[in-house]
Amino acid sequence: MDAYDSGSDVSREAEAEGAAAREPQAPPAPEAVPDASPDSPAPSDAPAPEPRTGVAALSPRYQIGAAVALAVVAVAVCVHLGMVFLHVAPSNTVTKTHGEAIDDWIYPEFEQNWKLFAPNPLQQNIAVQVRAQIRTADGGSRTTGWYDLSAQDGRAIDGNLVPSHTQQNELRRAWDFFTASHDSDNRAVGERGSLSETYLRRIVVLRLERGGANGADGVVERVQIRSRTLNVRPPEWTTEKVSSQPVFRVLPWWSVLPGEAEGDAK
Repeated sequence: MDAYDSGSDVSREAEAEGAAAREPQAPPAPEAVPDASPDSPAPSDAPAPEPRTGVAALSPRYQIGAAVALAVVAVAVCVHLGMVFLHVAPSNTVTKTHGEAIDDWIYPEFEQNWKLFAPNPLQQNIAVQVRAQIRTADGGSRTTGWYDLSAQDGRAIDGNLVPSHTQQNELRRAWDFFTASHDSDNRAVGERGSLSETYLRRIVVLRLERGGANGADGVVERVQIRSRTLNVRPPEWTTEKVSSQPVFRVLPWWSVLPGEAEGDAK
């Protein structure tokens, strides 16, 4: 073999080695992992299960109790909303058939002063006033002047961004409840007449007690309530004429039951 042939052989071997180096190499085969048997412990790096929260964390017995309680609350809310809707809705077959049950549910706590599809804005200013007969500590008796309870509520509401429901509606709705269940001679015309009297009397007695009308050691024995109604002045551009004179409706004296000022009377 001459030098030329030796050089050719070396060149061919170098080219073969370079081609082999350029070919992609297969990745190494993964190591065999033994099959995990059912009794083998779980890998230490496995994520722990998240703890249960809320109702899911309770035992089955308490889960059932919570579900029952939620169902009862849902049913009560649906019944209440349905009763309020029927109360403010126009007269229909349901209200004519079950009107007494609807009224028993609504009055007096949930009464609404609006009618669905028929707004009825007030066109009068009605003030509820009260005076009391006080038994003094020495056994004597005195009669107070008239307290304008509606004016007191108005002062509490004026400038208050979030006035309470009591300040806005308690006294006004109590008076509406009374007038709706009594005739012009202050005689009850329905089964709720006595209830409306008790409700109104307890409100005014509590207001008198909190306002200190009975003095240091005095006791409120009787109260008398009256309303002062004044028409709202019509706008200047209308030709409507209304009376500007107030109209009073005076109720008879009512005896205060023992403990009524503290809310204990039934």
